[in-house]
Amino acid sequence: MMAANPARSVSGRRHHNRWLLLIAVYKLLQALLFIAIGVGALHLLHRDVADLLAALADHLNFNPESSFVNFILDKALLVDDPLLRRIGAAAFCYAGVSLAEGIGLYLEKAWGEFLTIVITASFLPLEVFELIHRFTAFRICLLAINVLVLLYLLRVVAEKAKERRARHAQVPHGEIFSVSSPYSKSDDSSSVSGSVRTK
Repeated sequence: MMAANPARSVSGRRHHNRWLLLIAVYKLLQALLFIAIGVGALHLLHRDVADLLAALADHLNFNPESSFVNFILDKALLVDDPLLRRIGAAAFCYAGVSLAEGIGLYLEKAWGEFLTIVITASFLPLEVFELIHRFTAFRICLLAINVLVLLYLLRVVAEKAKERRARHAQVPHGEIFSVSSPYSKSDDSSSVSGSVRTK
């Protein structure tokens, strides 16, 4: 008896869908990235971002007269505390959404799959627009990954819906709508008591 329990627990162990697990890991890493961005933005509050970047460029031995360094420093002058707060808030919001997606996909919950489908599909037009505006290998890879994720999740949702319809079709029609009466037991007991009295 004791030896049968471990075998039952091993055979009854739940196996995760490896592709859903991979997407969940991708979403959790995305959440960590957004958290790092948010923490970095809050860390830069009340600091001169341009001076920090100039010191970093000097530490990395970049040419301070190069057009690239001057471009970065000019953009850094536009970064102020209100902008950093907005960046931090947006990053933490995205991190929360990505974390919810990752947890829902890891647990293989329907809400996690639908949430990921909605979020991924909503960002695709923006990614296509950015790719048209500036064609880079990174944006191509990001768009391809998100398209594959969307297509796979749509397939998973469709297969689960098909399985539910198949299970529903196997249940007899009478069992679906049969409702047991709460008075059936009392009717039986009254009939029994009546038969006893007649005797």
